[in-house]
Amino acid sequence: MDKNRILIVEDEESLLKLESILLSSKGYQVYGATNGRTALEELKRIMPDLVLLDIMLPELDGFEVCRQIREDPATSHIPVVMLSARKNRLDVERGSQVGADAYVTKPFKSAKVMEIIESLLHPAQS
Repeated sequence: MDKNRILIVEDEESLLKLESILLSSKGYQVYGATNGRTALEELKRIMPDLVLLDIMLPELDGFEVCRQIREDPATSHIPVVMLSARKNRLDVERGSQVGADAYVTKPFKSAKVMEIIESLLHPAQS
């Protein structure tokens, strides 16, 4: 069975590394991007099975990246999990409006994020 590919979009290097280690240890093939523009380029290049997306990013924010993912027929099916320190209701609603499948606030429990990823990648098993 092929490993699921996950694109992590996070501008904070330490978090990107931590999330990459966590997901790699669970058997995922992990790719990283540190800004919104690079994320969209990587998305088209690797066609991941899921995107973990920070909101506060340089160049294009996570909301705009998610909106563009949803608008492109080639990528609109890819699940997007937003990870953000922004906890207010308007941000959570905006995440939903741009098409995020889930919105998780930082700091987050890795078990919770893994549960969400598993349910989006393997819906029949959850």
